[in-house]
Formats: sequence, C-alpha cells, structure tokens
Amino acid sequence: MSEATTQGRGGRGPAVLVLEDGRTFRGRAYGRVGETVGEAVFSTGMTGYQETLTDPSYHRQVVVMTAPHVGNTGYNDEDAESGRIWVAGYVVRDPARVPSSWRSRRSLEEELDAQGVVGVSGVDTRALTRHLRERGAMKVGVFSGEAAQRPAEQLLEAVRTAPGMVGTDLASLVSTPEPYVVPAAGERRFTVAAVDLGIKSMTPQRLAERGVEVAVLPSTATLEQVLTSGPDGTAPDGVFFSNGPGDPAAATHEIEVLQGVLERRIPFFGICYGNQLLGRALGFGTYKLKYGHRGINQPVMDLATRKVEVTAHNHGFAVEGRAGEVRQTPYGRAEVSHVGLNDGVVEGLRCLDAPAFSVQYHPEAAAGPHDASYLFDRFLALMGGTPAAQLVDDTGVADTTENDPTEKDA
Repeated sequence: MSEATTQGRGGRGPAVLVLEDGRTFRGRAYGRVGETVGEAVFSTGMTGYQETLTDPSYHRQVVVMTAPHVGNTGYNDEDAESGRIWVAGYVVRDPARVPSSWRSRRSLEEELDAQGVVGVSGVDTRALTRHLRERGAMKVGVFSGEAAQRPAEQLLEAVRTAPGMVGTDLASLVSTPEPYVVPAAGERRFTVAAVDLGIKSMTPQRLAERGVEVAVLPSTATLEQVLTSGPDGTAPDGVFFSNGPGDPAAATHEIEVLQGVLERRIPFFGICYGNQLLGRALGFGTYKLKYGHRGINQPVMDLATRKVEVTAHNHGFAVEGRAGEVRQTPYGRAEVSHVGLNDGVVEGLRCLDAPAFSVQYHPEAAAGPHDASYLFDRFLALMGGTPAAQLVDDTGVADTTENDPTEKDA
C-alpha cells in the first residue's frame, strides 16, 4: 500500500475517511495534513497507544482506536517499540487537547506530525469499528487539506487501486538492515538468533533479562548466517522468529530457513508472524481473518494446562486448525496448543517430537498484559533440554486430558 503524501501541519481543518466499499466518515485533520491509504484495522486497547504506533506489524495499516480518548499521556522517549512510527494512518474519536503525564515530552499530535503520519479525529469510531466487524477489513484512505477537496469519485478510486495485504511480503521493509547484539543482563546462560521480521524492542529485552544474549538478524538472513550467529561464529542455543507484517504465505525465504532449523533440531520459539511461519513450515495452511485481532484483552487458553490468559494481539492472518488437533509433519507430530476463546482461532503450536513451539500473541506485551511472560521461561527450558512435549507453565502443572475447551470449564 502506498505511503502517505503530506503537505505539512495545517491545524484542525476538515478531513475525510473513505472506505473501499464507499462508506465515508468526516472529521478533522489530526497529525500531518495530506493523504494516506492502507488497510483499515481497529485496535481495542485502552492503553499503550505509543507502543501500538511504533509496532512494525502495523506497517501499511490505518489504525482505528476504539478507545474514545487518545493522547491523554502525550508522547515520551522511552516507550517506543522501534525507532519510528509505522502505522500508515491514525483514526481517533476524541484526542486530548493537553497531555498530562510527568513522562510526556510532547503531544501525540506533535509526534504524528513530526513523523508524517496523516490522521483524522472526531470520527465515530464505534460506528466505523462495527462496520469493519460486519464487512471485514478493507482498504481505506484518509484525506485532509487540499487532498480532501478532490471529488469523492477520485478519492474512492485512490483507495480501491491501492494494493491489498494478501500476497505481500513486508518483513524486509521493517527488518533491521544489519545484525546487532543485545547482551545478556548478568551472566550469559544461552545465546539466541532472533530473526527480525518486525521485532519489537521489548522482545530481546525480555530474553536478555533472563540471561540470554540475543543476536538480532535481518529477515534476509540465510540459514548459514543463523547457524553461525553465536559468539565467535558458533551455533546459537536457540532460534527465535518475531512478529511482523504481511502475508505468511509470501514469506518463502523465511519458511525455508525455519525448516532448516527444524531439521537440525535447534530449539525454536516464534510469536505472532513467527507462529504463522512455523505453521506453514510444518505444513499447516494460513488464511486472512475477517477483521483480525488487535488489542490487549484477548482471552487465550493453553490447552496443556487449561490456563486462560489475557493476551496482547496484532494479527490479520492465522493458522488453519482446530483446538487440540495433532498432525503428522516432516518433523514429527505437531499439535494446536493454544486457542482463542472469542472465536476459536489457533493461537499456538507445539511440536511433540522436535524442540519447537510458537504462539500467535505477544508475551513481551508492552504495555501489558503480562499473563504470558512465562513463555520466555519455556523457551529457556527448551534450550536447557526439556522436551517440548513436556513443557508446562510457571505453575509446573500440566493437564494430559483431552484438549477441547468446548467440553470443559475454561
């Protein structure tokens, strides 16, 4: 999808939001004045808007905030999950006029303008969200300033001719161009090669605080580069695939690298996009969700322990499968290990005969929740020699009964 074209900040003049199906919402310019197109998605988080904006997984997406008040705590220099804002556009109902936080350095609108992000405020985001839930995610354009004065037919044409998300391979556009190392905090226990598909800064930090030295590699890294990313060119103790944007079906290079990791029985952990790539590497299909999961309040059940976690999500694609399904793969048996309780979507995979597992959500979860942080400890246990089939949560209790959440109390 095309990048925003901007004309500079021009106050709170009129702005218009045009959906691919022709529905239009009018509001006021917010952030940079100009025009942008992308995929319309909504986020249900009431906090953590700065982390959302700087999450590379939102590349080429116009984010609609369902929380009515946005920008209350301004913008600080500590909470960004990457070096820039990635969203293609921003839609809010009632932006804060004056931020109030001792950590704030500037207003949210000032930061949006400085980074060239075109937005719109004063939109009925409840009506817009209901529309997307009913019709599904679709392309959208936000136009303000001179762009908003063009005929409606031209605006709609600009939206409809923009490329969609299906079939797009975007990881290389958000990944680090060069490898770098995040050292372990304290004594080094393990080394991990983290393939950056759109990694958030909190992820290697969560590993580092557990004594893991993390070598972050570009999405274009070869299998050989992964296998020699440890100290002095040694093999890492584990491999991690991050979150990121795009269609997992288009990530052929990354899937081939992951299959090489699985063949060598190197411990593997993937989150979000990494979960989808593990699914495809194992032979599972993937598909585009009607409107995706984006927010910090999604309930997920770990089928091994029957534990329900409130989790942070940001994904528009998912792995095909059903709760508790066990499938034969070229690397042994693999099972659907986690399921979303709102809609039954696959939320995790676990290999039973190889050291590999993944989840669809974000256990690093800045700004929260932190229910799933124990998954990093699972990864350390896997690197320490615990078989994947025996991994349990932080309570140390596993349930070996049938894994169908529809037949038991959650």
